[in-house]
Parts: sequence; structure tokens; C-alpha cells
Amino acid sequence: MIIRIEPESEVPIYMQLTNQIIEGIAKGAIHPGDALPSVRTLAADLGINMHTVNKSYHELEKKGIIEIVPKSGAVIKGHSHIEQSSYNRIYNMLKPQIAEGMVLGMTKDEILNLVEEIVNEIKKT
Repeated sequence: MIIRIEPESEVPIYMQLTNQIIEGIAKGAIHPGDALPSVRTLAADLGINMHTVNKSYHELEKKGIIEIVPKSGAVIKGHSHIEQSSYNRIYNMLKPQIAEGMVLGMTKDEILNLVEEIVNEIKKT
């Protein structure tokens, strides 16, 4: 999996990293049980601060996507179903974005098509 950091982006670097790791898992480039590189290694590979990688890993752990095992590293967790708390978190993140689309003139069909387009883009190999 290739991670690209855009230093000039308005999105903080730790979130860019978090989002790209999540997308890598969704695309199947990273699998449950796989270990992520050490904080030090990934920071060196990307040319970013170790604290930035550490913040990203803790964000992924908070979301239930990885498990951080002391002295062993970060491992991708497997999921057979979504927990209610995760469902609620995603719902609460999407709702304002969908409302914004509606305010800007998007129809229900356009929103559904956009979601389908995004899912198809992530799932292509």
C-alpha cells in the first residue's frame, strides 16, 4: 500500500495517514491480522514526525480498527459485524455531510449515486 502525504492539505497529516490506512483496509490491501509498520519505521519512510504516526495509530485504535499491543506493535483487527457505537459514529459523521449536499441542491438519487460511486471506487482493485 502506498501512502501519500500532502503537506499543503487542510487535512492534518495524522488524519491523512489514518484515512489512507482505513482505505487500504477497505480496498483489501491490508488484511485483518496484518501488522502495521512500527511508528518509528513509518515516520522515517514518510518523512514525518513519530508523534504524528503515533497519533494516527491511536485514532485507529479508538475507532476499533487496530489493536496496539505493547512491544509488539499495531495489528489490524477483524470485524464480522459493525458494533452499534461504530454505526452511530459513522451515522453522525455522514448526516451533516448529506444535509449539506441537500442544502446545495443534491437530490436523494444524486446522494445515493455518489455513495455508490465512492463504494465502487474503494472496492476496485
